[in-house]
Amino acid sequence: MRKHSNTARTYGNVARRYGNTAIAAVTVVALCSGAWLLRSGAERHAPPQPSAAQAHADPADRQASAAPALPPSPPDRVRIPSIRVNAPLMGLGLTPAGSLDVPPADRKNLAGWYEAGTTPGETGTAIVAGHVDNAEGPAVFYRLGALKKGSTVEVDRRDGTAAVFTVDSVEVYDDRDFPDEKVYGAARRPELRVITCGGGYSRTTGYRGNVVVFAHLTGSR
Repeated sequence: MRKHSNTARTYGNVARRYGNTAIAAVTVVALCSGAWLLRSGAERHAPPQPSAAQAHADPADRQASAAPALPPSPPDRVRIPSIRVNAPLMGLGLTPAGSLDVPPADRKNLAGWYEAGTTPGETGTAIVAGHVDNAEGPAVFYRLGALKKGSTVEVDRRDGTAAVFTVDSVEVYDDRDFPDEKVYGAARRPELRVITCGGGYSRTTGYRGNVVVFAHLTGSR
């Protein structure tokens, strides 16, 4: 996963200046093969998908008050108690094609964060991504689509603090209609995106879209 680090650092400097819009919609395509569904039957084992009720009801939702930003510090662990996620985080860079590297598929309880971008808790948009499944079964973000608005996402940081985010919405997008600016664009407050695969499933191409959690910082400890 580190073999593209030089490219990632160069590209990451651009991302820090202009926000994460430098990352294309293909960033998480490697998360989406759905090998387990192919083997076990998509109908019985498809991961939960967010309902329309979990989408943004009003653009003003994204302007809700936030806790004061934290200083930059790399994250070490992500916890989402309501869907029983408690996983270590590894740094992810960019491939030469400009897409985000992903955690090793055989480590199903491992997520990653875009380490050339915003660190979770500082002002801006931090990105966390992980697999929905692997060839053996459900992976770290298998239940991400079941998350509800108002749920808590906690990120343990290397400086000893924990950044606490509140979920604003959970949405699913087809690859062809992925809203790059909405997901990766710069933010004026500390925000977090948690991304995995979702949407329709094809036996030939895997998952056809992504589940995206939108959250903002509401506390720290």
